[in-house]
Amino acid sequence: MSTNHGDIFNVNPYEAHASLSTLESEVLWEYAKLAQHIRLLTTKTKELSEQPDQNLVARLRVLERKMGLVSILFKASVWGVINEQPAIDVSEQYADETI
Repeated sequence: MSTNHGDIFNVNPYEAHASLSTLESEVLWEYAKLAQHIRLLTTKTKELSEQPDQNLVARLRVLERKMGLVSILFKASVWGVINEQPAIDVSEQYADETI
């Protein structure tokens, strides 16, 4: 079992073990390859969590600018709709109609 981690995918370290059958050595080899895949996945996950993906950050900044523009345009259109409404004469609305 003194093989390099990269060799685990090419060489079965359990193949020459005297007390293991061929099937047992193959099963152990599959478990060893699976364990190595999980180690590689863990390493890659740590790398990704420690450093942000620069491509993703750049794309999110572009989206942020576009969303800011959409927000401004929406506010301007709402303001335009409000200004197009006819003005209500406040004095008529609250006139005392009790006689």
